[in-house]
Amino acid sequence: MSRKHVALFALATVAATTLLVAVPAQAQAQGDWLVRVRALHLDSANKDSTPLALSVNNKTFPEVDISYFFTPNLAAELVLTYPQKHDIRSGNAQIGTLKHLPPTFSLQYHFTGMGFRPYVGAGLNLTHFSSVKFNPAVVAALDPSIKKTSVGFAYGAGFDVPMADNWVFNVDVKKVQIGTDVKSKGTKVGEFKVDPVLFSIGIGKKF
Repeated sequence: MSRKHVALFALATVAATTLLVAVPAQAQAQGDWLVRVRALHLDSANKDSTPLALSVNNKTFPEVDISYFFTPNLAAELVLTYPQKHDIRSGNAQIGTLKHLPPTFSLQYHFTGMGFRPYVGAGLNLTHFSSVKFNPAVVAALDPSIKKTSVGFAYGAGFDVPMADNWVFNVDVKKVQIGTDVKSKGTKVGEFKVDPVLFSIGIGKKF
């Protein structure tokens, strides 16, 4: 995790502690469903084994996640958003664009007996790449293409802070495996791995 994310996580922890002190104990009732809306920042690792020094830009976007609690401790979480557009770069030059849709499913263990609810989780990410467009000069020279589907592991941790009327304040960090094969004129020339850290912060409601 970068220093920027460590600082953001620390600030979120301070905010969560402030909220926790202000919230009465009766606001910590458990519900079967938890729906959150969060702002998510994608920080890509940009690991490229091709000769092109490929990368995609980092970005912040909204997401919605839905959790179902089988027990007070065990929950399943599905993270959803709309297709996100990224620039494709080779070195410092933009050579194209693409969109990716990255739903992530996790099983989580939520710790109880504390004023806030920390959790850890692991699961799978399924990413679909679409609207892949390369600049005309790049197409003429290399005729590039990428594999459109990526399946990888996801793991992370976070915490919920109970607020009034079954609302919660949430901070979450995940590491996700996202990658694709890169081809030139139909021949594989390497792999490009986004493998981002996802830092998110938001609010949710228990039902």
